[in-house]
Amino acid sequence: MPSIIFIHPDGSRQQIEASAGESAMQAATRNDLSGILAECGGNAMCATCHVYVDEAWLARLPAMGGAEDALLDGAAAERQANSRLSCQINLAADLDGLVLRLPDRQL
Repeated sequence: MPSIIFIHPDGSRQQIEASAGESAMQAATRNDLSGILAECGGNAMCATCHVYVDEAWLARLPAMGGAEDALLDGAAAERQANSRLSCQINLAADLDGLVLRLPDRQL
């Protein structure tokens, strides 16, 4: 069972257990994590599950698709080179310990 470490804007850390095959957004919302709004329910139609992937983990993720790339251009928080939508990060055993930083705002 992979775990994800979310780092809140204030620097506090929250570790969440996830199931293989679920998205980081699903794991976050299932655990009532503040900072992930997920208004579209994980359908890649908004950017309210925007996260910053820790640099050490970025290369382990699949390439970003065009829809995700376009949505990130409209994210409320600053887009960075390590920006991703957590609904597009599918978890597996090799992502155990994934570190995701939450932006200061989602809307």
